[in-house]
Amino acid sequence: MASSLSVTIGRILLGLYFLIPGLMKIAEPANMIAYMQGHDIAFAPQLMWFAAIVNVVGGLLLISGRHVKLVAYGFVAYILVVNFLLHDFWNMEGPDVPHETQNFIKNLGILAGLLVLAGSSAARSLSPHEWWRSDKAILTK
Repeated sequence: MASSLSVTIGRILLGLYFLIPGLMKIAEPANMIAYMQGHDIAFAPQLMWFAAIVNVVGGLLLISGRHVKLVAYGFVAYILVVNFLLHDFWNMEGPDVPHETQNFIKNLGILAGLLVLAGSSAARSLSPHEWWRSDKAILTK
């Protein structure tokens, strides 16, 4: 059985992995919008703000231990979309290829950690009753 401390630390670090870039998107949206537009992403400004909100809210939920299974699976889908739309090293040439290949592979590692976290977390009802309480508090009643 996994160590509770190890899972908690891993969950918090994964939450920070999403929270900090989300805050960076909010602080400097033009950089991310330009990056997305450089990859021909339609509706880049709207999608950037959506991604920023998802990063911040999802990161905070992971850090605080709320709806962990749902958020982890949501971030798995998010990483797949980001990897194939923004880290498409197979469509590139030149000096960006090694960097984007590394980002793609790194994101697969993060995705693996999210799958492990989701697999080790209990499912929780999405009811509005006690939505704010931690998974641990809800599931140990």
